[in-house]
Amino acid sequence: MSGDTTGSFDVIVVGSGAGLVGAYAAASRGLRTLVIEKTEYVGGTTAYSGAGIWLPGNAAEQRAGIEDGPDLARPYLDAIVGDDSPASVREAFLQAGPRLIDELEANPRFDRFVWQGVPDYFAGRPGSLPQGRTVFPQDIDRAELGDLEPLVRRPLWTERWGVDPGPVMVGGQALIARALLAFTETGNGTVLTNTALERLLVEDGTVVGVEAVREGEPVTYRASRGVLLAAGGYERNGELRQRYQPGVGDEWTQGCPGNTGDALTAGIAVGAATDLLDEAWYAPGLVVPRTRPVFYTSVWSGIWVNAAGQRYMNERLPYDRAGHEMLRAHTASGVSHLPTHWVFDQRQLDNERAFAGLPVAPQVPGWFDVDEFIEAGVLKRAGTLEELAALIGVPGDALTESVERFNGYARNGKDEQFGRGEDPWDLMITGMAGAHTDGPNPCLGVIDKPPFYAATIVLSDLGTKGGLRTDGHARVLRTDGSVIAGLYASGNTMAPMSGRIYPGAGGPVGSSMAFSYIAALDMADGSP
Repeated sequence: MSGDTTGSFDVIVVGSGAGLVGAYAAASRGLRTLVIEKTEYVGGTTAYSGAGIWLPGNAAEQRAGIEDGPDLARPYLDAIVGDDSPASVREAFLQAGPRLIDELEANPRFDRFVWQGVPDYFAGRPGSLPQGRTVFPQDIDRAELGDLEPLVRRPLWTERWGVDPGPVMVGGQALIARALLAFTETGNGTVLTNTALERLLVEDGTVVGVEAVREGEPVTYRASRGVLLAAGGYERNGELRQRYQPGVGDEWTQGCPGNTGDALTAGIAVGAATDLLDEAWYAPGLVVPRTRPVFYTSVWSGIWVNAAGQRYMNERLPYDRAGHEMLRAHTASGVSHLPTHWVFDQRQLDNERAFAGLPVAPQVPGWFDVDEFIEAGVLKRAGTLEELAALIGVPGDALTESVERFNGYARNGKDEQFGRGEDPWDLMITGMAGAHTDGPNPCLGVIDKPPFYAATIVLSDLGTKGGLRTDGHARVLRTDGSVIAGLYASGNTMAPMSGRIYPGAGGPVGSSMAFSYIAALDMADGSP
C-alpha cells in the first residue's frame, strides 16, 4: 500500500499487470490514481512473461537502426487481422506506441528499452519485418525496489519449482518493478493488494467507482475521471471457458491464478459489448510432472503427430500459430490432436541447448529428468519406433512412415509437407539451439538415433484474449455502439486490437500497455 488511502480518487485501475503503465500515465499527470489487485502480488501474467513489447516505430527500434513506424506496420496488421478488429482501434494502437515509449524513457525509472531481433510471426505479409519490432525493458536490481520488492509477483520458475529468483529482476518482473516504482514515486499513486473487484458502481449511466472486497471486508472506492479494467482474461475460470471455449479447459493455461474474468463479468453486467470471447493467446504446452505444462515456443528436433500417427504441421511455427493449428486440426479432421505426441530421438537429449524453445529451461537447470518424466507417464521411451507407437497408442506403420518421410526431407533439405526451415522464426530457433547437419537445411534433423521418445504436448495458452469491446480511446462500448461513460478496458479484459492473431513477440504486453496509456490520456482529457 502506498499514497492516499481514502475512498475517493480520480482514476481507478483494476489489475496490476501492464495496466500499471496506464496508472503511471494518469498519476504522472496529477490524477490521484488507485490500483486494486485481487491477489497478494502486483504484476499478473505480465510478471511471468519475457516482457517483449511489440510497439512499431518506437525509439528503441530507431536506435537499433530499424526503419519502422505506423505507415510500415499498418499494412501488416491490415493483412493479418482483417475485419477481426476495428481499423480505428488498430490505428490508435499504432499512433500511441512510439509516444508511449518516448514518455516512459523520459523517466529514469524505466531507463531505455532495448531492441532484440525477434522476427514478426507472419513472414512474407506486407509490412512484416524479418528482423522484428520487439523491444524489452532492462533488468533491474531487486534491492532498488526497497520495501516494494515483496509486492512484485515471483518469476514462474520460482512459483513452480522454488528456484531462488536471485538479486536481479528480469523480463516481466523488471517491467512491473519499473512501472511500480515510477507509479508510486509520482506521489499520486496507491496500490491495494488482496482487493477483489465485485461490481462497478454506476450512477446515471456513468461508471463512478467500484465495489470490492478487501481482506474479506466490502469496500467502495469512487473515481471522478474513470475506471480502467485491466485485470487480465478469464483463463482460470473453468465455467467461463466451457461457456465460451467448449472443449478447451482451464487446466493447461499459463495465466496468473487471479485471472478468473471478474473484470469481464463486471463489464458485461453494466451493458458492455464483447467480442472474440472464443479466442486465446494459444501456445503448445509440454506436460511435465507435478505442475502445469511448460510454455513451448518451438521445437529443435523431432516431429509432432496426431492420434493417427501422422505429422500435421510445421513444428517450428510461432507458438500462437502452432496452438491455433492444433485446435483447427483437432476440430476439422475427426482425428484427435489433443494431446499431440512429440516424437524425437536421443539427439534431442544429447544437445544441451535443445530445449531453448522452453523459456523456463535456462532458469531451472536439470529440470528435464528423463526418469522422472517417464515415471510420471508424460514421456515414453522405446528402442524402436514400432514399440514407441504401441506405448502412445498410435498405428506403428503410420508413425514409422511419418518419421521416414521427415528423414527424407532432412537429408534433402526441404520440408515438402509444411515448409519447416523457410521462415526467419524457424531460423531464430536454430540460432538458439544449434543447426542440424544431416542435410542442407539447419532446421531439419534426421530422427534415427535410438532410443526414441514421445513427449506429451497439450493446447496451452498465455491467457484468453476476447473481452469488452472498446473504441480507439479504450472506452468500453455498449452493444449499440454507444460509450459507457467512465469505463475503459485494456489488455486481456479488452477485445483484442490484433483480432484472432498474434502479430509478433510482445503483442499482448505491447497492446495492454498502449491501451492502458490511451485510457489514461482520455481520462486526463488528452493533456500532454
